[in-house]
Amino acid sequence: MKILVVFYSRKGTTRKIGELISKELNSESEEIIDPKRRKGIIGFIISGKDATLKKLANIEKIQKDPENFDMIVLGTPIWNRNMTPAIRTYITEYKNKIKNIAFFCTEGKKGGTRTFESMADLCEKKPVSMLEITKKDIKNEEYLNKINRFIQEIKKD
Repeated sequence: MKILVVFYSRKGTTRKIGELISKELNSESEEIIDPKRRKGIIGFIISGKDATLKKLANIEKIQKDPENFDMIVLGTPIWNRNMTPAIRTYITEYKNKIKNIAFFCTEGKKGGTRTFESMADLCEKKPVSMLEITKKDIKNEEYLNKINRFIQEIKKD
């Protein structure tokens, strides 16, 4: 099965998890780039507002066509209990090219379940697996066990 791990990351946490998942799956990966300034406290506030209002982002052109893969593993940080505008844009633009999908997110404490429901509704596909990684999971290294379970669910599909 040919898999592509796609993710957006503002601070690098989602990138770290996405790269680890890609390595464990022996797959290709692609980071979605949103050129909008989202750094610092002002960027944090604007980002949360954009996510809450379900705005789209002007993402840079992707390099890997999702149609060329059997599965897309899609990752987003949670912003104010929502997916990022960059991931919303990716799904909106490419959902018709996605054959199978799995989701992962990084979050402070909660929001993953609601976000995964929104992502599934938007892409009109049921994910084969879902993975929530919290700050606490990273601090106590539980995220490694969670990633392993996530990988196994993807591989058995």
